[in-house]
Amino acid sequence: MTSQPAVSQPNVAAGSTRALIVLFLVNILNFYDRQAPGAIMEPIRKEFALSDTQIGFMTTAFTLLYAVVGLPIGRLADRGSRKKLLAAGIGLWGVLTGTAAVAANYTMLLLSRLGVSVGEAVCAPAATSWLGDLFPPHQRARAIALFMLGVPIGGPLSTMIGGPIAQFWGWRAAMVIAALPALFLIPLVLTLHEPERGASEPKRPVSPIVKRQTAWSVLRIPTLWWIIASGALVNFILYVLATFVPSFLVRFHNLSISDAGLWTGVTHLLAGVAGGLTAGMLGDRVIHKSRNGRLLLAAAAMLISAPIQYVGILQPAGSGFPALLWFAASYAFLNMYYGLVYSSIQDIVPPSLRATTMSIYFMAMYLCGASFGPVIAGNLSDRMARSAAAAAGSPVVTEAFKAVGLHDALYIVPALAVVLALVLYAGSRTVAADMERRDAV
Repeated sequence: MTSQPAVSQPNVAAGSTRALIVLFLVNILNFYDRQAPGAIMEPIRKEFALSDTQIGFMTTAFTLLYAVVGLPIGRLADRGSRKKLLAAGIGLWGVLTGTAAVAANYTMLLLSRLGVSVGEAVCAPAATSWLGDLFPPHQRARAIALFMLGVPIGGPLSTMIGGPIAQFWGWRAAMVIAALPALFLIPLVLTLHEPERGASEPKRPVSPIVKRQTAWSVLRIPTLWWIIASGALVNFILYVLATFVPSFLVRFHNLSISDAGLWTGVTHLLAGVAGGLTAGMLGDRVIHKSRNGRLLLAAAAMLISAPIQYVGILQPAGSGFPALLWFAASYAFLNMYYGLVYSSIQDIVPPSLRATTMSIYFMAMYLCGASFGPVIAGNLSDRMARSAAAAAGSPVVTEAFKAVGLHDALYIVPALAVVLALVLYAGSRTVAADMERRDAV
């Protein structure tokens, strides 16, 4: 019988709590600025006379560029200073967020959003790799779940703040406000201590197999393929919701821009934080009992979210607040994805390839899912609006028909949530073996 190499206790990097707080704040701004146009899209749509397809394409172009530039950025994060790279990314996306305020047409607005995508492509690879070196495996789900609370806090804050600002001072003012926090976060990031790669891992003798690993070797991990597929699906869903839910509440349920933004933000923030914290707590508990427990929990959460979302869409016109509560409940379960699945990625890849793996994951999931979610849903909305107008014998697609079209297009969300649950369940069948292979080297 082959003896196992001696394992020493992992080292927890100094200043880990402070670094987690700062990276958490960075991720809040990351998703605030990414989703800032969603809350104010109705006045933008009317000013530039945009179709839902054009609105969706703006998010699609953003995510396509994000995916392509993310891979070389991930390699930089694995080879150089994550701290400096992240500070530069924050500066770039902050400046380009603000320049949207001077856009005179759709093309200028689109170009500003493309610049934001380049800067934001730095955040996830650099920060998640950093967190993997700050916290040992049994604490990682909570740390990553806390970091990923930037999604349910940053996105909803953008609607809570951006909607009322757009209502009273115009959408351009909302974009300027969205850019300002970058000025404060850059110096905070630069003061952090960056740990050595692998600092939080149990210490084993280095195997020659590890030395021969390349960036693309992670694609030989079966579970990673299931996780990539799940990322495409969850981001398809979440980007559709972020792009169109405020508009849906305005058009179909007759809420004001201010109320739609504010209450979408409040309900989704509370629900998302609850889901994220629950995922972190349960994820670190279940890993002691079952190596595939995190992915099984994620699959269950996605499956539960589907019927809840379906009931929310079913609410009759004018029932904006009941619909919001159902959407928020569904979002709580959807947001459990991050802490459970991202920590599973850390479990199956070596520390030296974590940022690269996250970049590969983001590139694949955005190219295959998030990039097309909003534009597919937007195009579906336009088609259904035209069908509704034709069925009514109207030669004009009025706002009422556009409301019906968007309502019907949203049924794609619960259907895909069921598929997402099945994909995560498939990943749970292979993850234990992949964790054992990683531990063996």
